[in-house]
Amino acid sequence: MTPKDEKTKPARGLGDFLCFAVYSANLAFGRAYKPILDQVGLTYPQYITIVALWEEDNQTVGSLGEKLFLESNTLTPLLKKLEAMGYVRRERAAADERQVVVSLTDAGRRLREKISTTNLVKASGLNPEEFRRMRKGVADLRDNLIKAGAE
Repeated sequence: MTPKDEKTKPARGLGDFLCFAVYSANLAFGRAYKPILDQVGLTYPQYITIVALWEEDNQTVGSLGEKLFLESNTLTPLLKKLEAMGYVRRERAAADERQVVVSLTDAGRRLREKISTTNLVKASGLNPEEFRRMRKGVADLRDNLIKAGAE
């Protein structure tokens, strides 16, 4: 390609970037979750933290941060807020007091009954198989980018 060809080549638009598609989809998810989470007074990061604890209770702050891709300086204030709301409890680990273990309270466990995201699956416009493939594709993309960044 000659320098003249480069000048006549159309510039890539924002919509041509995969990173923007993922970023803007994330923003759209946040907007879609907002009315559901507002009913229980949670933000999206607080919600995914609760979901991670529904999946596996009694986790260290470090392991929870790894699962959520959050640094402890971001996660700790979030956990303090959830603790003040009565949804989680933070305690020093008996075996190693440098570690903090996070567990759900009864109120945190009961949130599962109050939050339904079924309509969000429908709102995606994807059938169950497409939804599964999309989730896997995005997770694979994330994992590949993390791996490439570590090399």
